[in-house]
Amino acid sequence: MNHSENKAVVQELDDLGNGAGDVSRLDALCTPDLVNHALAPHMPPGIEGTRQFLTSARRNRYPGRWVESFVVAEEDLVVQFGSRELHWPGGGFRGFDLREGVCTRDVALAYRLREGRIAERWAIRDDLAMILQLGGLGQ
Repeated sequence: MNHSENKAVVQELDDLGNGAGDVSRLDALCTPDLVNHALAPHMPPGIEGTRQFLTSARRNRYPGRWVESFVVAEEDLVVQFGSRELHWPGGGFRGFDLREGVCTRDVALAYRLREGRIAERWAIRDDLAMILQLGGLGQ
């Protein structure tokens, strides 16, 4: 696949994370043996854990969006970096009780594709920025 096609696959997955699209498309977008390094330890691995995350995050009610985004593709790798705005519904996050609200944090997402499908996914997020903005450290 070429760079544009790989970016389009990642864009469709990104749309699911932003509350748009059909989660059943995961089977077409990802390899059956997907390794999603960004899933919480208690989640099932692979496509099923990714599906559960997208469903439980209620992206249709609490969508995220890129404030600024840069996407770079080279061979079978796609990296997206930027600033994301999200609406947190309130509740526990990494041991902090966060109030409901909107916050912005930097995010880097990396994907390795195999034959035009996502085989691996990583997410590096500035969770401290989110915790601070949503009052998790007494602010």
